Amino acid sequence: MAEMDVALKDAMQISGAIGVALVDHTSGMALGTVGGGKDFDLTTAAAANTDVIRAKLRTMEMLGLRESIEDVLVTLDSQYHLIRPLTARSGHGLFLYLALYKDRANLAMARHQLRNIEQALEI
Repeated sequence: MAEMDVALKDAMQISGAIGVALVDHTSGMALGTVGGGKDFDLTTAAAANTDVIRAKLRTMEMLGLRESIEDVLVTLDSQYHLIRPLTARSGHGLFLYLALYKDRANLAMARHQLRNIEQALEI
């Protein structure tokens, strides 16, 4: 089992990674971040993506869907943004947020690697 800092550093090794955060979707607070920069405020992006998760959860509830979210993908012109809720009981209410440069990333591999990181993460 990986600790948060190790998991975030591992996520930054994913090809094309811009930044990664572990976020509490209840409060919108990032518990940890790695990456980002002056042109990409990772803390703001992570907090704003709590609205994406909340909206999807509300929609699923309204539709009566009894499934869990594996991940959410937002595709921009030059970036992929992956949001992956933690499935472990200790991670309830948390998600990993990973931003990638589209031209440097392999989306299928990034999703696979983020899933492995999420499964190994111990909160």
